[in-house]
Amino acid sequence: MDLHLETPRVGLSMMVEADFLDATRELFDGDEVDALEWTLDVGWCADVSDDVRTTLAAFAERGALYGHGFAFSALSGVDAASHHSWLRLLSREISTRRYRHVSEHHGFMFAGDFVHSAPLPVPRTQRSVALGCDRLRRLRDAAETPVGLENLAIAFGMSDVLDQGPFLAELLEPVDGFVVLDLHNLYCHIHNFDVDPVAILRRYPLERVRELHVSGGSFSTPAADPRGRWFRRDTHDGSVPEEVFALVPLALSMCPHVEAIFLERLGNTLADERDKARLRHDYRRLRNLAHHRSEEST
Repeated sequence: MDLHLETPRVGLSMMVEADFLDATRELFDGDEVDALEWTLDVGWCADVSDDVRTTLAAFAERGALYGHGFAFSALSGVDAASHHSWLRLLSREISTRRYRHVSEHHGFMFAGDFVHSAPLPVPRTQRSVALGCDRLRRLRDAAETPVGLENLAIAFGMSDVLDQGPFLAELLEPVDGFVVLDLHNLYCHIHNFDVDPVAILRRYPLERVRELHVSGGSFSTPAADPRGRWFRRDTHDGSVPEEVFALVPLALSMCPHVEAIFLERLGNTLADERDKARLRHDYRRLRNLAHHRSEEST
């Protein structure tokens, strides 16, 4: 991997919806946004305003635009036409904007007729590792930038939780790739499977963590659980929990190469001015945490 920035940038995952743009306008106007993450797939299928495109171009020009995808389905077991079309669209995207790096999700999103889901885990086997390594090489060749994978929130059992870090290490080593460590996804594992934060973090290739994600989510009670336990979900539709904020300094202390931290909140989830103010509060708190940690380490 190329050299990280000494002081982590703190930025936003850019959304195109009016409520998000209204909530974050004050942050952009105050020059409080160090970097932007752009979900590439959104730009290929959504109605993106000229104002959003101008903002993306400005961050790209200063080397502070980060690409992220959700529909490549890197570990899907079929080599579908959609993989090839996704990579073609990525190559076209890279020719129009300069990205610092490009990341995708660990796991898969489609299989046969099953084509819509949150990213789901795959068992760690020799075949799945070989498949993932091949897909990441294709991703790297199309992106012409460093490439990485984000850890998943969903796990079907403790083996998924324990294997995800070593699995990522095996996939990323051949392409010298990086980890996007989503702290809310990690919190989902901590809550749902009662694992220790430090112990589970140590299972990841922490020297490869280049980017952090911070977000909120929600709880549900799955009908399949006879005990009716609360299940934490990565829905990106709420404020950042205290437990996730607590993971930020821990992750920064254990991951020496973090160069960017992004707050994620979906558009069309900010119901009123109170929600919008809370998003700004969460962002400023995250930025203060990151900058304070950086000052301590110098």
